[in-house]
Amino acid sequence: MTKRGVWAMAALMTACAWSSAAETVERKVVLLAGRASHGRGEHEFKAGCELLAAALRQVPGMAPAVVTNGWPADTAIFEGAKAVVVYADGGNGHPALAKDRLALLDGLAAKGVGIAALHYGVEVPKGDPGEAMLRWTGGYFETFWSVNPTWTARFETLPVHAVTRGVAPFEVNDEWYYHMRFVPGMKGVTPVLAVVPPDATLKRPDGPHSGNPAVRAAVGRGEPQVLMWVFDRPGGGRGMGFTGGHFHRNWSQESFRKVVLNGLVWIAGGEVPASGWDSRLTPQQLGAGLDPK
Repeated sequence: MTKRGVWAMAALMTACAWSSAAETVERKVVLLAGRASHGRGEHEFKAGCELLAAALRQVPGMAPAVVTNGWPADTAIFEGAKAVVVYADGGNGHPALAKDRLALLDGLAAKGVGIAALHYGVEVPKGDPGEAMLRWTGGYFETFWSVNPTWTARFETLPVHAVTRGVAPFEVNDEWYYHMRFVPGMKGVTPVLAVVPPDATLKRPDGPHSGNPAVRAAVGRGEPQVLMWVFDRPGGGRGMGFTGGHFHRNWSQESFRKVVLNGLVWIAGGEVPASGWDSRLTPQQLGAGLDPK
């Protein structure tokens, strides 16, 4: 090859490298794993976030970072994030309740950063925290309105959406929350997993999490209850709520895991292929990193 040919080949290889780099956009996803909670195999936030991070690493361009114990000591970890995921205890123990934390996440959401809440992480007190969750994800668990029974939900049909691509119908026994409080008219909210719960889910007496007249009437009318949703924010950016995830074993269920993985990629602004994003999970990975309880 002539010297001119060598230079041309080098230039072509450099151009291809630059093109490849331009096509692979790194999307940082910060997963906030809550403190140890409940019994072994339940509320395994750290192990669950590690599994989701491992799944995200199998998606080209995704760059997950796991924070343990609920909130980072150094908030610089949020710099450059495309999405933030909260998988932690909620209510008065929610890691984002402090005003400075709400303000920080509000600022990220205003810049288009996706925000997701998983399981107990969807519950925050009414007032400023509840309004913030509505801005970020379009819905949340409101006490004396929403309920948290453990039951087997059967998802026989799924809507057409990027998040449901490649997800087969499935059923899972979990602590599925429902009767969420949503933005008015559910504007921007797309139900992803929704079913009519069995009457047995409302056999507990009325209480802050167990039942109330409004939810009993809704189920009595046969209204499908939304257990997972995605949200297109009016000002830009995306959100997601997923009420399952109480039992760690459920992450081994392929469709259960895939619909959440698709959702996390979607809120980070990534593309979901027609077959969805697959992830490999071994029994050893499922049993690793459980909190000592």
